[in-house]
Amino acid sequence: MPIHPAIASKLALLEGLTSFETAMADPDQRARLDEFMSITGAPLPPQVRTRDETIDGPHGSIPVRVYLPAGDATDRPGLVWLHGGAFVSGDLDMPEADWTARQMADRAGAVVVSVDYRLCHDGVHHPVPYDDVVAAFRWTRENADALGIDPTRLSLGGASAGGNLAIGAALKLRDEDGEPPAALLPIYPVAHAVLPPASPALAARMAEVPALLRFLPEDTHSFNTNYLGGPLSSADGYAFGALAVLEGLCPTLVVNAEYDDLRSSGEAFVAQLALAGVDVRQVTAVGMLHGFLNTRPDLEPVDSTLTLMADVVATARTPETLEVAA
Repeated sequence: MPIHPAIASKLALLEGLTSFETAMADPDQRARLDEFMSITGAPLPPQVRTRDETIDGPHGSIPVRVYLPAGDATDRPGLVWLHGGAFVSGDLDMPEADWTARQMADRAGAVVVSVDYRLCHDGVHHPVPYDDVVAAFRWTRENADALGIDPTRLSLGGASAGGNLAIGAALKLRDEDGEPPAALLPIYPVAHAVLPPASPALAARMAEVPALLRFLPEDTHSFNTNYLGGPLSSADGYAFGALAVLEGLCPTLVVNAEYDDLRSSGEAFVAQLALAGVDVRQVTAVGMLHGFLNTRPDLEPVDSTLTLMADVVATARTPETLEVAA
């Protein structure tokens, strides 16, 4: 399918932009980026209750934002959610974080804990961001009663770099706690230190995408070595899930964007999960570019992706719960 017409019609807005970092720091260029992502004029996301908290972690305090659905139920599903940003950018206010969390709270009736994990600047490298995520998940599980969450219904997910961190954290929770999340939701994730080669079909699609929106080999090498704080050969399975033993991982939903260099990583990771006997489902958001959760939620197939994610969060339960119910 071609690039979604609502996106393709705005590609001209990116002409002359050399990097996201430069554009985000310049008001005029930032306005063009917002217009390109269809944020300007987007409908308001669900207005659920929120509160900001600070929790303890192994590297210091971690800001989180808690999103509370309507009502006062005490057995709600929960989701710990992680924004993307190539391990160097992103915050709790970006649409991929805030809007997605609001949609999950509203559509799934879930309590969402969005994590402001440490970014890889000024000497911060793996495992620091991922340690923050593990600590945030454990805090959410330990405080499930106070948050109104059924601890057997607590899932973990993230987008892009956040998807990477979610995979690593789920593996750590499996290995150290024996309590993996009820479900894992990596959305357009990077699971490999070096991206697998693109298929001919994916390569043809990516030729239509401006370089600013690509993850070219030099880009992923830079992001990933910065994340690791060393050579790619130093990576382990917690840093990049494709290197891990995957047996025993929780049920997983992977959503890839059709026009995304990282799609080769997501698809290869899904194949590895299937070979490891993991209950895995893969969906491709047709016509979409990487980062589509930053676009307006009424843009199809963003809406159907959010609905699918919400269905997984609302219905996920730990295997013990399912066995008792059976």
